[in-house]
Amino acid sequence: METLEAGIILAGCEVKSLREGNASLAGSFARLEKEAVHLHNFYVAPYLMGNRENPDPLRVKKLLLHKSQIHKLRVKTAEKGLALIPLRVYFNDHGIAKVELAVARGKNATDKRSEIKKESAKREIDRAIKNKNRRQ
Repeated sequence: METLEAGIILAGCEVKSLREGNASLAGSFARLEKEAVHLHNFYVAPYLMGNRENPDPLRVKKLLLHKSQIHKLRVKTAEKGLALIPLRVYFNDHGIAKVELAVARGKNATDKRSEIKKESAKREIDRAIKNKNRRQ
């Protein structure tokens, strides 16, 4: 797995909301489109002190990369099963918002099934403990 740092183009209110920690990478992914990389499904909550001109929380955000980096990503993601996954969003030492991308292989069907089994087992255990504590 290889990681890469990229800048994000954000509106002013989005930066303020991101500084407050009102963002979620759950379900987000990056996609190569033409000669640019875009971040999809990256949720940045509307800034509470903003005005009615707040941008859409799920709008597609463009990532800032050099052409050579985009070319390398295009070559790597051309392999079957590899995708661009955002790992984390942070502010660097200069206060600029960055996203860490990874070129990784997605889960196959058996991995997903085992993950679902683990989650449901954990849910049942938590439910049993909760019910036991209620009876006491």
